[in-house]
Amino acid sequence: MTGAAVATVPACAIPGGIVCVTFDPPRPVSSAIPQIRVGDAPARVVGASSRHLRFRVPSGTDGGVLPVRIESDGLDVGTVTVARPHVDGLHQVDSPAFDGLGRLYVTNSGSRGVKTPVPLHRVWPDGRREPLAVEIPNPTSLALGPDGAMYVSSRFEGQVYRLADDDTVDVYASDLGVPTGLAFAGDGTLFVGDRSGTIFRVSRDRQVDTFASLPPSVAAFHLAFGPDDHLYVSAPTLSAHDVVYRISPDRLVDSCGRGFGRPQGLAFDHDGTLYVVDALAGASGVDRLAPLPEPLAPARVVAAPAIVGLAFDPRGGVVVASSDTIWRFDGPLGEVRGVTR
Repeated sequence: MTGAAVATVPACAIPGGIVCVTFDPPRPVSSAIPQIRVGDAPARVVGASSRHLRFRVPSGTDGGVLPVRIESDGLDVGTVTVARPHVDGLHQVDSPAFDGLGRLYVTNSGSRGVKTPVPLHRVWPDGRREPLAVEIPNPTSLALGPDGAMYVSSRFEGQVYRLADDDTVDVYASDLGVPTGLAFAGDGTLFVGDRSGTIFRVSRDRQVDTFASLPPSVAAFHLAFGPDDHLYVSAPTLSAHDVVYRISPDRLVDSCGRGFGRPQGLAFDHDGTLYVVDALAGASGVDRLAPLPEPLAPARVVAAPAIVGLAFDPRGGVVVASSDTIWRFDGPLGEVRGVTR
């Protein structure tokens, strides 16, 4: 063949995600469907042209860095890093959260108004899963507080709870609408996203006021506090061109990273780079935005079938959440290979 394949894009994937191989110069077009393998598993081709070959990462792989080969052409085209399943049997609405000991907190949120027997789970670094049978209906978002406690919003009760060291809970703030996203500022102020359109601010002495107003969301608000002291908010709508909002300390609302289909979970890595989950049906994945203060242009770094959030492990690695499963990458997310969205 005359075409030369470049690296697969994106570099990381969850089983079911769609990855693309680009040919430059173009390859001859054949009527036969190319045969692709990821590691030892055959992959299904979902699109082929003289320049691009798109395939779905197969389930049942072992995970890790796997070679990609076009068997029908006898061509090795690089590698893709595939996530490993970490925790399943969940109901996640937002991103999971790590505490200071590297323990991961996840939810079994349940249908609105339904109390699940075990609404939270704590996963230790060795993989041990610990149920937390606390009285929190519809736990939605999680955030580690400056006191080392985990804070949990309830979209049913309009409250935020504080989970103490002895695994008891108390109400931290109330009357918060339909609270979903949570994020703490460096001074201990808690921000709460009410999906009906209000961003609440909760002071350290638990006084609540309105910080900003945004268009309502059809799903949930997702929050992250940036190293630039700005609050970042995603609020998915029915549009295919949503933005991520950036709110300054003096409450000025701007936007960044335009063109998301259904932006959900947000997280900053240890270097202060923002990652956003885009959950648009058929084109879901994790996008990396250029480090601040550069223009925030999104680039796809993880392909996935359907995800809602992500969190960076303080010990290294990253987890990505679908509605029912937590997937883990043991190393950093892959390099951006020249493709932006």
